[in-house]
Amino acid sequence: MIDIHAHFAEEGYEFPAEWEKIRAAGVHTVILAADNLPHAKMHAQFAREHEGAYFTVGVHPSEAESFPSSLFELSSLAAEEKCVAVGEIGLDYHYPEPDRALQREVFSRQLRLAKELSLPVEIHSRDACADTLALLTEARDCLKAGFVMHCYSYGAENLEKFLSLGAYFSFGGVVCFKNAKNVVKSAVACPIERLLTETDSPYLSPFRGEKNTPANIPVILRELARIKNLPEEELRETVRRNARALFSKL
Repeated sequence: MIDIHAHFAEEGYEFPAEWEKIRAAGVHTVILAADNLPHAKMHAQFAREHEGAYFTVGVHPSEAESFPSSLFELSSLAAEEKCVAVGEIGLDYHYPEPDRALQREVFSRQLRLAKELSLPVEIHSRDACADTLALLTEARDCLKAGFVMHCYSYGAENLEKFLSLGAYFSFGGVVCFKNAKNVVKSAVACPIERLLTETDSPYLSPFRGEKNTPANIPVILRELARIKNLPEEELRETVRRNARALFSKL
């Protein structure tokens, strides 16, 4: 099983115990998503030391102001064997800051970086569906290595719009929430060949009030198999195949 999006840097996990727990749960691949340069460096070091751990490079929209000074080192880290994507990058309009124009500029520049590096993209988008679609459409030539909408939350009605651009969609613990009907409908509508699993650890645990961990991937996979009416083993193999198709450096 695979977790295509988790965070370890400065999140208070106790290693090696946590990694042993993750592996014992049958999760053999974890992609550690960057939100800024310092965390990308920490994840790179962890990936160098742990079989099955990989990492991304990128600046989260909430950290947009740090991007210009981070560009050179992000590009250098991206050359490492275990860097599999640029991310998480995108737009977040939930709060008034950072400035939306700055977010759009930094997102566009990082899409161009992904093109230069021939890497896929992990996209964070919250309360910014229209602008995300517009920027991705404008930057189609930057998406040839593929992209995933991480923690997809824009409903089944927008799924086809992202699919037309070549998107994959990852779903996490929210699909286990009884009141998450919008996300569940999206997961049901998502073509199986475009579906991925994630935790966004330490956030969005399938068990409310608990700290999330990649060890919860079996819980998420089981629920996705149930709502899509598929054998769990079939979905597990399909997700593995999808992840390797998108993240070619795995």
